[in-house]
Amino acid sequence: MTYTLSLGQRVRLTEIESTAVCADPVAIDDAVRGRVRASRETLEKFVAEERVIYGVNTSMGGFVNWLVPVSKARQLQENLLNAVATNVGPRLDDTTVRAIMTSRIVSLSRGNSAISLTNLEKLIAVRNSGVVPCVPEKGSLGTSGDLGPLAAIALVCIGQWKARLDGEVLPGAEALRRVGIEPMELSYKEGLALINGTSGMVGLGSINVAQAKRLLQAYLLVSALSVEALAGKTKPFDPRVHKLKPHKGQQAVAEFLWDTLADSTLAVDELDTEHLLSGEMGDETKAGSQSIEDAYSVRCTPQILGPVVDSLAWIEQVVEDELNSSNDNPLVDPDEAEVFHNGHFHGQYVSMAMDHLAIAMTTLMNLSNRRIDRFLDKSNSEGLPAFLCQEDPGLRLGLMGGQFMTASLTAETRAKAMPMSIQSLSSTADFQDIVSFGFVAARRAREVLENVAHVVAFELLCACQAADIRGTDGLSPATRRLYEQTREVVPYLDHDETITDYVEALAQRLLTQPGLG
Repeated sequence: MTYTLSLGQRVRLTEIESTAVCADPVAIDDAVRGRVRASRETLEKFVAEERVIYGVNTSMGGFVNWLVPVSKARQLQENLLNAVATNVGPRLDDTTVRAIMTSRIVSLSRGNSAISLTNLEKLIAVRNSGVVPCVPEKGSLGTSGDLGPLAAIALVCIGQWKARLDGEVLPGAEALRRVGIEPMELSYKEGLALINGTSGMVGLGSINVAQAKRLLQAYLLVSALSVEALAGKTKPFDPRVHKLKPHKGQQAVAEFLWDTLADSTLAVDELDTEHLLSGEMGDETKAGSQSIEDAYSVRCTPQILGPVVDSLAWIEQVVEDELNSSNDNPLVDPDEAEVFHNGHFHGQYVSMAMDHLAIAMTTLMNLSNRRIDRFLDKSNSEGLPAFLCQEDPGLRLGLMGGQFMTASLTAETRAKAMPMSIQSLSSTADFQDIVSFGFVAARRAREVLENVAHVVAFELLCACQAADIRGTDGLSPATRRLYEQTREVVPYLDHDETITDYVEALAQRLLTQPGLG
C-alpha cells in the first residue's frame, strides 16, 4: 500500500513508523508537486536578481563569509555532503533509515526548501527502491540539523558512499544502477536542503514514540496482573479518590486499573481486610495478620505512571510538530515570495522530548524493578515462595538470577537518563556555538526503551509464575488474556533453565505488538 503525502496534510508519527517497518512506498500528490516547483522557481528568480543567499552563492558553516559563484553550485553542494558525512560507529538498521528518509521527504514536501522537483522525486524513488544507505549512528550535533546521518543518505542519492540492497553492501552508484535510478545532479541549495534539517532525530524519534506508547499501554495491563499476583488491594484505584487530584494521566491509570480489576478475585477488596483486622482487635497492641495498605509500588501506581502517560502525550505532540515542519535554512516561501535565513534546523525541541522520553521510561522501569523485588522476596510477597520457586527450593534457585539482569539494566538505564539536551559544545569556529545533540538523545532513548522492555518482560514472567502459584481462576478477563499470551512464549517454570530467550521474546512483543491482552 502506497502512502501518499498531500499538501496541508498532517503526517502522524505512527505513519512514519508503520511505513518504515513494512517498507511501504511513499508518494506525493500533484498539489505537493506544484508547491515544490513554486518554491524552486522563486529561488531561481532570486538568483537571477543576484540576491546573496546562504548556501546558494555563499559557502556554508565556518566559511559563511565566503562568496561562491553559482557556476560552482554542483561542486559546492557535493563538497558539503562529503565534508559533513563524518559519522562513525554501527550502521543504523533498515527500518530506522527508512523512517529518517520518509521524515526528510515529509519536510521537503511542504514546499519551502527550494529543492527541485526532479531531485525530490529521486529521493522518493531511492526510499522506495529497497536501497538503504549505510548510516553510521554516532557523530551528529543535531544543530544545522542531523548533517552526518542525512549526508550519508544524500551521498548515496548522488551515486557515492555505500548502501545495502537485498542484504549486500554496495557502492552507492552500483546500488542505484541495480534498481535503475540515475543519480541526482545537485544545483544550488539542494545539498543543503537534503541535509540541513532535523529529520534524523525525528525519524528515529518517531519509532521511539511508537514503541514507547505500545510498551506503556502493555505495562498498564502488566500492572493490573502484578496487583493480582501480589494480592494487592484495589480501593486505592477507586476513581472517586482520584477526582481529588486532577492530573489527567493519574486519573486515566487509576480508572484503567479499577475497571480491569473489577472482576478479579485475586486482587483484594480492602473492606475484607478491614473486617478481618477488626476481628483481631483487642486490648493489647499487637501485629495484625495483614496490612491495611500495600507498598508504594502497588498502591501508588497511578501517581507514578500518570506522569509517564502525560509526558508521552507531550513528547508525541512535539516530535509530530517537528515532523510537520520546514526545518532547513534558508527557507523559500513562494506565498510570501521571500527567502528567510533562520534557525529551524536546531533540534532543541526534539532533543528535550527524547530526554523526557528517557526519563519517563526510566520512571516506569523503576516501578517495575521494585515490583520484581516484591515478587522474589518471600517477606514482601504476601505468601509467595522465595524467588517464586515452588518446587524443590534450595536445590533449585527459581527466578533468582533474573533479578541480577534487571538490577543491572536498571542501573545502566538510570545513567542513560542524564539529559543530552543540556550538553552543548561549541564547534565550527564558534559559528555553531550552541547545539542540541538531538540525534544522540534519540539514540539513547532507543537504548533506554530496549532496557526497560526487558525489565518489564521479567516482571511479566514473575507475575504469571505467581498467578500460577496462587491459582489463575481468580484472574480478571483482561489479565487472563495477557497471562495466556505470555504462556504462549514462557511455560510455568517448575525446573531451572536459561530464561534469556523467554525474556527477549517477551520484550520484543512488548515493543512491537499493539494491543497485548
